[in-house]
Amino acid sequence: MTKADLVEDICKRSRLSRGENSRIVDEILNSIARALSEGHHIEIRGFGTFKVRARRSRRARNPRTGAEVSVPAKLVPVFKPSNQLKAMVRGDLEPPDRWQDIDPDRRRESESGHSHPA
Repeated sequence: MTKADLVEDICKRSRLSRGENSRIVDEILNSIARALSEGHHIEIRGFGTFKVRARRSRRARNPRTGAEVSVPAKLVPVFKPSNQLKAMVRGDLEPPDRWQDIDPDRRRESESGHSHPA
């Protein structure tokens, strides 16, 4: 799904114009990027957490020449999905129509008739 697809999906569920939805999506993404660049982490309950992680410097090999090279330490953005999001991806939890509608007890039952833990 691209950003344009995301905006289009939101347009189907909201009463706002495509332009307004596009600006909202842009602002959310810009806010996340700005917070990460300032070293903050962002926790969205029921979805996941965005953080900045430090990677140590290391030795590696150039795949073409086989020569050893030094890879410097760097900061990288990471995303850790919530247990609810993992359950939705596995199919153990129905995706909500709206994120605030998430209810941990609204789980699909497996073929055996037992619900899966989140």
